[in-house]
Amino acid sequence: MKTLLLWDIDGTLITSGGAGTRALRPPLLELFGVAADLTDIDFAGRTDRVIFRQIFVRHGIPDTEENFLRYLDGYLARLPAELHHPGAAVLPGVPTLLKTAAARPDITQALLTGNVRRAARVKLAHHGLWEFFPFGAFADDSELRNDLGPHALRRAHEHTGVTFPADRVWIIGDTPHDIACGRAIGANTLAVATGGHSVAALSAHQPTAILSDLGDTDTFWRLIDGPA
Repeated sequence: MKTLLLWDIDGTLITSGGAGTRALRPPLLELFGVAADLTDIDFAGRTDRVIFRQIFVRHGIPDTEENFLRYLDGYLARLPAELHHPGAAVLPGVPTLLKTAAARPDITQALLTGNVRRAARVKLAHHGLWEFFPFGAFADDSELRNDLGPHALRRAHEHTGVTFPADRVWIIGDTPHDIACGRAIGANTLAVATGGHSVAALSAHQPTAILSDLGDTDTFWRLIDGPA
């Protein structure tokens, strides 16, 4: 029986050291004349479109598709340079886990992320991780994170020919939104406390399993593979 792993990016696979926030500020000023530090915006577990919408509403910018695309292009133009900040890093255990998963014929791995696909590629390619993910579900598919699971399952079937039952799907993320997204499709959820939420805070949302980080790769695979 094949298992599908659906990975979140920010706070789960990598930490960007604030690169995303820094890349959002210059185009906000250049395109809309707004100077803001964006510390009042809720980023954790949100899709890019929801984040942009928050910024637009907060600063009285018309929430139009044209403005979204202009702002997105400005953000993506600045993101690569910001990822060279020393705080941007791959989180513990991640390279080993991705390489092991890629080598196992019973594992398929993909992305389920609030990033638009172009942003996901920029972030992961910077760290040499993009090659591990042949497909995924992104903010391009829906601004609602709970809508992304069905897109990921459909693409998994298209890519592998396998219809993955819910009990063989794991959504791996660092926020309560990842847990809710998994619950929406009946999948298993593995919460990791490497983002902005503690083990205690994540536990309150009742994920299938929880880890403080992904450094203990043996424990990770015991959870994914289940009883021997």
